[in-house]
Amino acid sequence: MALDGARGRSGPASLVASGFGSGYSPLAPGTAGSAVAALLGAGLLFLSPWALALAAVAATLGGIWAIRTARVEGDPGWVVIDEFAGQFLALLALARPSLAGVLAAFLLFRLLDVIKPGPIGWADRQGGAWGIMGDDLIAGGVAGAVVWGLRWGWPGVLD
Repeated sequence: MALDGARGRSGPASLVASGFGSGYSPLAPGTAGSAVAALLGAGLLFLSPWALALAAVAATLGGIWAIRTARVEGDPGWVVIDEFAGQFLALLALARPSLAGVLAAFLLFRLLDVIKPGPIGWADRQGGAWGIMGDDLIAGGVAGAVVWGLRWGWPGVLD
């Protein structure tokens, strides 16, 4: 397969790794990928929490496959399937999608993914497919825990 400049290899694996093209955004590809994932995740959550949970598992396993198959090195900006998996985890803390809840999950996830505190930064430094995916999975889990805590501590605030 021919290289597509700094954007990786062409083909199905790169399509998955790029979050179905959202990672090719010229501005803030991680944020663009997270926004697409938040919208998609909200729709899946509206259908069923199980649909969203299945999508999180599929994004994780599909991401590992895509990153390895496309022979991604480092953590290039165009690879955003990890943002999909992490954003889906953050959204799982919501009972149902609401503008306030989806926005809170999105902003918390992005903040944690950017600043990478503690174990999120550690996972990011591990390299390889699991390193690329791991920091976002942990950030999504932490963001989800915070969203769940907000829902528990202030009922109705994210509804």
